[in-house]
Amino acid sequence: MTALDTNVLVRFLTADDPVQSEAVRRLFKTAEADRIVYRVTAPVVLELFWVLESAYGLPRARIIEAVSGLLSLPVLACERAEAVSGMLEDARRNSHDLSALLIGWLASEAGDTPVLTFDKRAGRHPLFKPLRT
Repeated sequence: MTALDTNVLVRFLTADDPVQSEAVRRLFKTAEADRIVYRVTAPVVLELFWVLESAYGLPRARIIEAVSGLLSLPVLACERAEAVSGMLEDARRNSHDLSALLIGWLASEAGDTPVLTFDKRAGRHPLFKPLRT
């Protein structure tokens, strides 16, 4: 299976570069016709949250919906899909940082919870435990 870089998904979601956005649209259309599936790794999802929020200033709710819709495309297979899906559902019910939530959900899926953190806000989520100084 071939994996996709974050910038490919950003072009698809934002259409900020017409030439590259069209290339991704064609790639996905061909993949659908030929039943090709591309992998989206967990680090790419993490970076996607960061880029859409930091570089593009998209609102949290729009990011959650955009990533949810993207990962439901039949031409994409998300690595650690259960953790990512759980994280997206969890994110709809709270205001925790999206990247932190993904870290917590990935750790939980691996059986590594709680996640120790200095982040006071994340520390209030059940998947995290504040590390005291």
